[in-house]
Amino acid sequence: MARNLTLLAALSLVLGISVPGVDTAVRATAVPERVAIEELWHEPGDIAAKDLFNGPWGQAFAPDPVAPYRFRRSKRGGANPGMIVVDSLNREWSVKQEAHGRTAEGPIEVVLSRVLSAVGYRQPPVYFLPAFSLVDTFGPRHEPGGRFRLNHPELKERGAWDWQSNPFVGTTPYSGLLVILIMFNSSDLKNSNNSVFDHTMADGAVERWYVVRDLGSALGSTSRIRPMRGDADQFALLPFLAGSDGRYVRFGYTGWHERLVRDRIMPDDVRWASGLLAKLTDKQWRDAFRAGGYDAAAAAPFIRRLREKIAEGLAITG
Repeated sequence: MARNLTLLAALSLVLGISVPGVDTAVRATAVPERVAIEELWHEPGDIAAKDLFNGPWGQAFAPDPVAPYRFRRSKRGGANPGMIVVDSLNREWSVKQEAHGRTAEGPIEVVLSRVLSAVGYRQPPVYFLPAFSLVDTFGPRHEPGGRFRLNHPELKERGAWDWQSNPFVGTTPYSGLLVILIMFNSSDLKNSNNSVFDHTMADGAVERWYVVRDLGSALGSTSRIRPMRGDADQFALLPFLAGSDGRYVRFGYTGWHERLVRDRIMPDDVRWASGLLAKLTDKQWRDAFRAGGYDAAAAAPFIRRLREKIAEGLAITG
């Protein structure tokens, strides 16, 4: 099997095609053998006091919903259209817009980013605008919105990190991160969505962050063929937990990345992650979805199902 995957990876590189299950878009950056767990997850403190609408970076770093944005270039790569734009403060933003005929990833990405940051996982500044004003060589025009991610000068991207081989495999925060992503039915757990950042703090010291980003393929199904995202009915259908073999938890999760969670996650990991999410209040859940552009009615079935999964995770035995 390993030899077949190697041949598939080589074929995809030579022919420039995408082979399901083989992630060749970004090579994983080399990581040191000894790292602090805080580079992946830090103690979140009072979770119930966090602002899940503005997120960890706050309103000060949010994009201006009425100011014009100057076009810099089109976004390179990915399944969704987008562009790089610059605002009146000369801040650069990566904008991910809706792919034709598919549910937009941007709103989902903002929701999940808010939740991850609230429970201690590192996230870059991301926001959602339903629409914005763009200025390019053709003049000003109205553009459909999407996810706005700030290219913050305090964050310098160093490369990707590998789900299968990293310093955190086997730790509770690593397994807990996977549990949370499974809860959201995140179906795009590929290495090229993982980024290592150097974060420069106020005193000039630099800390390393291991971040999961591009989180928009979630809140739907996890099938291998065009999984649906942002679909409340599909999200409700897929079971969360599917039993245990006596040591490891089995999940209802399916798809190309199922191997990440097979024979790896223990009941204690599920209870730990569920315990973190259980500290979020109903208002915080609503605020997280509101940050992604969801109104209360659209958010309600997702929040209800997430609450059910959290309760299931807290009750798991073993």
